[in-house]
Amino acid sequence: MPFILSGLAAEPFLPLFGLADAVLAARGVRRLAAEPSFPCRVTLEDAAPGERVLLLPFEHQPGPSPYRASGPIFVREGAADRRVTDRVPDSFRPRLYSARAYDEADDMVDAEVAEGTALEPLIERLLARADTAYLHLHHARRGCYACRVDRG
Repeated sequence: MPFILSGLAAEPFLPLFGLADAVLAARGVRRLAAEPSFPCRVTLEDAAPGERVLLLPFEHQPGPSPYRASGPIFVREGAADRRVTDRVPDSFRPRLYSARAYDEADDMVDAEVAEGTALEPLIERLLARADTAYLHLHHARRGCYACRVDRG
């Protein structure tokens, strides 16, 4: 089954890139130099070590359901929108993920944990459910939102 992984849109983060660290801190945002394994939620790639990233809270599940949720994300400064079709990015392969299936009412209908190397068949199986509207992938160890998955 065809599917699309979508990173977050870069546009909401653009005004943050030029702000001073003190202004960012007042908004609960930190500018950091990336270390290995700082995955950008816009580009769906790891930031290069030393690259500037923002660490900030993000409401990844804004729907009016009991599953409404937010959590920390990394965004590379200057990131551009990205979508990946019918495969998971190479940067996802070495990590463990939680795949969460949601229905049209933003209620979770299924969830499973898988290594990044086994995500494609899991995504296809969850999207094959008639009650699944979309998926969210989360980094299973820290629980952080990774991306949204829709049927292609």
